[in-house]
Amino acid sequence: MPLSPTATRDLLAQLGHSPKRFLGQNFLVDGNIVRKSLELAAIAPGDAVVEIGPGLGTLTTALLEAGAHVWAVEKDLTLHAHLTATLLPQFPDRLHLLLGDAVEHPLAGLEKMPPPGGFKIVANLPYAIATPWLDGVLGGPLPTSLVLMLQQEAAQRYTASPGTKSVGAISIFLQSAYTVAPGHKVPAACFHPRPDIESYLLNLVRRPAPFVFSRAAKALIRACFQQRRKQIGSLLRDRLPDGGAAWLEHLRAAGLSGQSRPEDIPSALWQQLQPPPATAA
Repeated sequence: MPLSPTATRDLLAQLGHSPKRFLGQNFLVDGNIVRKSLELAAIAPGDAVVEIGPGLGTLTTALLEAGAHVWAVEKDLTLHAHLTATLLPQFPDRLHLLLGDAVEHPLAGLEKMPPPGGFKIVANLPYAIATPWLDGVLGGPLPTSLVLMLQQEAAQRYTASPGTKSVGAISIFLQSAYTVAPGHKVPAACFHPRPDIESYLLNLVRRPAPFVFSRAAKALIRACFQQRRKQIGSLLRDRLPDGGAAWLEHLRAAGLSGQSRPEDIPSALWQQLQPPPATAA
């Protein structure tokens, strides 16, 4: 599969395909970044790996050549047909290729028969779907690790600390289940076409006891962050029958109060918020 800009352009021309910005089609043209992705994910023969948007198959090929079993979901008809014709015959027993939307199939079909030894995710993630896709992944089953090529701004938002303007609901959900391991900056020149932003390989490792929020809790936390400048006491008064009185006591014990904003509250305290199922509506 191509890696150089010239080889990538030539193959796209051969396929009669123009990269689609709305699908985040920026193809990797730097072999060092592909190798770094596999290194961060510690890919070993026999690993089960989910890939999102395999595109021309550059990362997919590297994963398969490393001995991994790959579940990949591709939305683009032309690229899916290309992979079906070229890569699938080479690895018929280890490549599971799904035509579909990654937001609707966040684990590329692997969830139907999860491997007993767990699985990893390694993906050059289309920027437009990053947050809804990640939210779907956090619904479980949870991968043991994720190595994600992301817009640098998105990576900063997902790993933001409490008390900063970047922290949001997805930060809380993600950091409750995963710790952040050292990643890697990726210059725009590593892609074709070249994006207008810098990228980052985000390296996430599942916690020994990952916390997964209920649907009701996630809906309530999202609603709070949608009005992030309001005080948490006011936000809960409008949304919980008792105004979240017991949970506010936890805040006070931690040195916070009902006057705190959602962005000031750490993940461990959000995990103690247990709204009734009705709040999910």
